[in-house]
Amino acid sequence: MLVTPRTLSGFRDRLPDEAIAKERLLKKLTLVFESFGFVPIETPHLEYAEILVKQGSDEIQKELYKFQDHGKRDVALRFDQTVPLARFISQYKNEVGLPFKRYVIGNVFRGERAQKGRYREFTQCDFDFIGSKSIACDAEIIQVIYASLITLGINDFIIWLNHRNILNGICKYFGITEEKAIQDTLRIIDKLEKIGAQGVKEELQKTLQLSEKKAEGLLQTTSIKQTQHQEEFFREIAHMKEWNEELKNGIEELENMYALLQDLEMDKDCYRVNFSIARGLGYYTGIVYETTLNRLKSLGSVCSGGRYDNLTKTFSKESLSGVGASIGLDRLLAGLQDLGLLDSKATTARNLIVCTHQDFLPFAYKLAESFRRSLINTEVFPEVTKLKKQLSYADQKGHEFTIIIGEREFQSKTITLKNMTTGMQLECLSFLKALEIIKS
Repeated sequence: MLVTPRTLSGFRDRLPDEAIAKERLLKKLTLVFESFGFVPIETPHLEYAEILVKQGSDEIQKELYKFQDHGKRDVALRFDQTVPLARFISQYKNEVGLPFKRYVIGNVFRGERAQKGRYREFTQCDFDFIGSKSIACDAEIIQVIYASLITLGINDFIIWLNHRNILNGICKYFGITEEKAIQDTLRIIDKLEKIGAQGVKEELQKTLQLSEKKAEGLLQTTSIKQTQHQEEFFREIAHMKEWNEELKNGIEELENMYALLQDLEMDKDCYRVNFSIARGLGYYTGIVYETTLNRLKSLGSVCSGGRYDNLTKTFSKESLSGVGASIGLDRLLAGLQDLGLLDSKATTARNLIVCTHQDFLPFAYKLAESFRRSLINTEVFPEVTKLKKQLSYADQKGHEFTIIIGEREFQSKTITLKNMTTGMQLECLSFLKALEIIKS
């Protein structure tokens, strides 16, 4: 009986064009991370279940893939790269030294409802500082997010910023003081984009028994967004520092971080404060980030993160502060595809060498070797078929040049070079001349 070839819901295969595009993005991101001094680490996909259980939000816990392995051990697939980092740094902090700057690229798993740009297995690119409470670390995370997106050819985006102390302070100003009530409030506020202002207000009244006036005031305050220059914005909200100590601390930390960024050659409109950002309720304790593409706001955040001061408490009595962010590569790929910013080539080779006779293949392989030694990726078509078929293959895969070896070329040890983009064909070229044209 034949097995029907199919993939699980929320999981997917990548065809060469998308896999190549993803690999190229990863190479660019790696260069950005390393330009800031971040170093790579790797952690297993599978962890002891106790490492991951009770970490993250209740929603994430419901989505956790956990089971028993062949040794009857309770294990689980990692749902993000941050909790494994907490376990990693608790084990190896003496070996790696502090503060520690790492990046990691790998797949994570969540049993959530699949939708466009959102899958049950997806790739995260994380970059984090561990072991420093300096606001300079938070500022550098913004620089890395900015540099990453600019390097990928994206320049129309906003890095939204908030601070958990600002949210906590606003809640307390409106009389919400118990931790669970604050968590419930922030969870409802986080639904603003999904259910709208009226929906949020009604849910605040119903869940927290707030009066309509308090719910309205809470909603208006958490809806504050920076739309003007940073100095004007911070002047407008300066009076909120007097509401309570937490609000004062949160606003001043944002002001200090902005001061560190003011002299950089970054578009100042690309990062703005938004009091409704309430992500990572399970472990973020300070500044938080969410990055949206202005032309694809419905896509959601493509890079998010924040400061976490207590994540290692599960594994160590020593509290290690950290701050970082994660690029959701699969969602970003979907966005770049919609924006027409993805290279659709299905080949990693720039050249394709084709032959009109079997006897010419040794010469073709010799040429290919010479091109590769000159750092030009080159593929040889393995079959001798009609030239039209071989050229069609080059066109379909996206080779930039086709090198044709016929009787004349084989006898004279020359090259016929066809530019697959312009259609221009040059004959009787030496290897060096062809190499010069290809490199130009």
